[in-house]
Amino acid sequence: MSFETPPPIPAEAFERRRGAVLERLGGDVMVLPASPVQHASRDNERPYVPDRELYYLTGLTQPSSVAVLVGGDEKMLVMFVAERDDEAELWAGPRLGPADVEALVDGAECHPLSELDSRLPALLSRAKAIHYRLGRRDALERLVIEALERARARGQRTGSGPRALVDPGEILDDLRLVKDEHEIRILREACRVTVEGHRAGAGAIRGGVGEWMVEAAIEGAFRAAKAGGPGFDTIVGSGANSCVLHYVDNGATVPEQALVLVDAGAEVALYNGDVTRTYPATGRFDARQLEVYAIVEEALRSGVQAVRPGSAIDAVHEAVIRTLTHGLEDLGILEGDLDGLIEQSAYKPFYPHQTSHWLGLDVHDPGDYARNGEPRRLEPGMVFTVEPGLYFRPGTERGRADDFVGIGVRLEDDVVVTEAGCEVLTAGLPTSPGEVEALVAP
Repeated sequence: MSFETPPPIPAEAFERRRGAVLERLGGDVMVLPASPVQHASRDNERPYVPDRELYYLTGLTQPSSVAVLVGGDEKMLVMFVAERDDEAELWAGPRLGPADVEALVDGAECHPLSELDSRLPALLSRAKAIHYRLGRRDALERLVIEALERARARGQRTGSGPRALVDPGEILDDLRLVKDEHEIRILREACRVTVEGHRAGAGAIRGGVGEWMVEAAIEGAFRAAKAGGPGFDTIVGSGANSCVLHYVDNGATVPEQALVLVDAGAEVALYNGDVTRTYPATGRFDARQLEVYAIVEEALRSGVQAVRPGSAIDAVHEAVIRTLTHGLEDLGILEGDLDGLIEQSAYKPFYPHQTSHWLGLDVHDPGDYARNGEPRRLEPGMVFTVEPGLYFRPGTERGRADDFVGIGVRLEDDVVVTEAGCEVLTAGLPTSPGEVEALVAP
């Protein structure tokens, strides 16, 4: 299947985002550093993972960069970027220097990273608060802490200088939560590549094959489609491994009669898909597997149907747990009044996780699920997963549950809230039992 590389996000979109942040900053300053380079061991560098917040506001994806957004009457963006280094670029490839970034990022004032120590204190001294995330324990963090200490020592008489530290997410999380048209376009492509990866993985499933071979088929399809690769560690859990929520060893051989739970997503232009399907290794669900599968599929449908603007994000979870709990009653595993069972969380031994997480530049994208004690209301442009499941681990025997031990089923689709309801971005991968069976190698 052919894939189109999504057009890059235009410069004006990044400019709009920066403008929104600068308006919300008031008299504050926000400091966003690039992600550090990580090493597997000694001088063996891992593939570089760009900082998502820095990218969201500037489009930059390289290390050794710092963005400083200054609010107040004279709003400005000041960038610090490592200078070009022929020796380093010989090993790692070309990088943008200060002049390159100044030409790329409209309105930015750019300086060499070596000038950060001399220039940043003056920029921070203009702030009432510094929006910066602690934890790096590096030279930049030291400069931020020194600015706070200096203001505490001297600001009492002048009434100036930063007196508080604020997480950048206080501003950025809500902005990132609602995707613009450019982001949704890229997410559609990430989901499309994800679907094709699943199709390739399903075609590799059969009894006796290694879970790792299914993983290889999925991730090979991602790379063949020019995706950046998997957005997270691919899960291929067969048999009892399907009951381990974040099983990533992928080191077992698929049992002949087992279910195979696959949770995988492609990263395209830094945005992520995230899809789960559960396949029968034989190409046919047996009676017990099908009983569980049918409940989870119905729960997926009920969750997606609950997605609409103005509805609470909690309504999706509530629709799913009602369907799952009713299904557990039908299986003879739970007994009692349905509302009472839900209130008692009687389903939790079999469904211990939430139904949804936000999706975007991060697989678990930022954004609060509740505000002021109330569930977040859905808005057009919000993108998230709907992922019900049932897991019958050893030790969860209850009623007829011992008949299902070792069966784990999860289904997950990605949705975007629209003006009229929702669009299922991953609808290209079927969930009906017959169509899922047809995807598995004969």
